[in-house]
Amino acid sequence: MQNSFYSKKELENLGFKSIGCNVSISKKSSIYGINNISIGDNVRIDDFTILSGKINIENNIHIAAYSALYGGTKGIFLKDFSNISSRVTIYAVSDDYSGESLTSPMVPEKYKTLDESPVIINKHVIIGSTSVILPGVDIGEGCAIGSLSLVKNSLKPWGIYAGSPVKKVKSRSKKIIELETKFLAQYNQI
Repeated sequence: MQNSFYSKKELENLGFKSIGCNVSISKKSSIYGINNISIGDNVRIDDFTILSGKINIENNIHIAAYSALYGGTKGIFLKDFSNISSRVTIYAVSDDYSGESLTSPMVPEKYKTLDESPVIINKHVIIGSTSVILPGVDIGEGCAIGSLSLVKNSLKPWGIYAGSPVKKVKSRSKKIIELETKFLAQYNQI
């Protein structure tokens, strides 16, 4: 059975800005602007994922199949232990929908206005399947985003949010901080 992930040597030769250890990236993913993408340790990126523009992926992160991250020039920043479920789309750049600007990548820049702002996905954030994150959003540490959610504004830490647009459902347990400490202590002994 053929492995669909790039080998360590292949990853090192692809031209990433930086690449860590124990990284699994599907050969079926699409990567644009690879020299603007940094990847830490213990990262897995599954089939049919799109990575485009400035993206910084830290450690212990999974990006599930069919997700798309459009970092533009401002960037998407995934902090340690954040996870992206399947079919999630994150935009740090978007066309102007107001009618004051033409849209489409087929139109020259002088006729367009782009909405570009960094997106920060903080530590221990998990984003549920088919959710959409818009430019300029800072998702606080420990947040959980329910499936099919629209996140258009920044979120306060340690909440469980869901809906379109998202609303806080309840607070999220911080036990994962204790589990992280135990995991890292064990992992560093290996």
